[in-house]
Amino acid sequence: MDLLQTLLATLVTLGILVTIHEWGHFFVARRCGVKVLTFSIGFGRSLLRWRSSRSGTEYVLAAIPLGGYVRMLDEREGEVPDALKSQAFNRKPVLQRIAVVAAGPAVNLLFAVLAYWFMFVYGVSAIKPTVMDVVPGSPAALADVRAGGEITAVDGKEALSWESVNLLLASRIGESGGLTLRMQYPGVTLPEEYVVQLNNWKFDVESQSPVNALGLVAWSPEVPAVIGRLLDDGVAAQAGLQVGDRILEINKEPIGDWYTLVEYVQRSPDENLALLVERDGRELIINVRPIVLQSGDATIGYIGAGVAEVEWPPEQQRVISFGVLESLGKGVEKTWQMITLILESIWKMLEGVISVKNLSGPITIAKVAGASAESGMETFIGFLAYLSISLGVLNLLPIPMLDGGHLFYYTVELLRGKPVSERIQMAGLRLGMAIIFTLMTVAIINDVMRL
Repeated sequence: MDLLQTLLATLVTLGILVTIHEWGHFFVARRCGVKVLTFSIGFGRSLLRWRSSRSGTEYVLAAIPLGGYVRMLDEREGEVPDALKSQAFNRKPVLQRIAVVAAGPAVNLLFAVLAYWFMFVYGVSAIKPTVMDVVPGSPAALADVRAGGEITAVDGKEALSWESVNLLLASRIGESGGLTLRMQYPGVTLPEEYVVQLNNWKFDVESQSPVNALGLVAWSPEVPAVIGRLLDDGVAAQAGLQVGDRILEINKEPIGDWYTLVEYVQRSPDENLALLVERDGRELIINVRPIVLQSGDATIGYIGAGVAEVEWPPEQQRVISFGVLESLGKGVEKTWQMITLILESIWKMLEGVISVKNLSGPITIAKVAGASAESGMETFIGFLAYLSISLGVLNLLPIPMLDGGHLFYYTVELLRGKPVSERIQMAGLRLGMAIIFTLMTVAIINDVMRL
């Protein structure tokens, strides 16, 4: 069932994002008088196709949903009858060609704005960013940050949830200087401000969140060591553990909470663990041997078990919602924040501040799509919005073969008054293909390493 849900969520996610992207090209091309020959969602073997009797456009649904294309009438691709030359893409003014190419990424970004608008109108559930503890010796501790308060702003920008705190902190990765935290403490009228000094602030973003790297421990309710879910083929299920089991001891050492259980399992790869389990009021011993799993540079133990859901107290939760018009502004603001974060991350990756290990490919997208769909519609829409922004931004990068590469050529043509030569465009195409192939290879290797 988990695999089926992941596949369905992935198909829905990619189907929506690819369709709106290609529809942007299609819609503007038609408005500019360009004849569209094919509108395809997916690549490879055709699963479904039909032709419009009015426009002559062929609509295709193909087997591989990792993209799509809009094929337009173009004299560079074949003979065009004299009667149709006015509808050829290459005959259109350069500004119209720019509009057609830019429309795909633009619609992706517009979709994100509307998705965030809907979420803010409907209301977004969030956990208040309350600090439970500060790690000794950390940047936050050196700034004398006190635990017990709620973070209300980072560098002067409002923070209403841990997600917003993490996003604001992520923009400071690799930087030096003062980072300002504003915190509100219970029973105190005025907020307190702390300036955390950063010095070329770097950390492994795969294993640590920005909040943790700063030395802040988020408040969380007690999480008992109770099994909430099991992988069917995991060693925990095979050993006889069941959903609802409470782990009391491992090798006769008391287990107080879920975090202690995870820590014990992770430091015991391929070791026999005798678990004292409470089930339906009785106690029993179950032996489990964690498999060896590679997590970054570390080797850890893994048994394929997840924690039971824990209720958060109402005072630590909030619903973030705004009026209809204000939500539109918040949607634009959130989309812009994500655009700048993605661009900053790409730049920092080129500088070597962020590792290329953080690139993700289709396997990670599938896993996150499945998890977000399981978490509910709110999480899934948020994931769709983020992925749509990523698709829009990456397509606008000036890499030949992507929309951004074509926009670069057309901008040069607009400035020079004549097109870029075919020789240069073909050389750029080969370069672009090499870049895309390299990035996809790295991303897929990263995906496989995370399995």
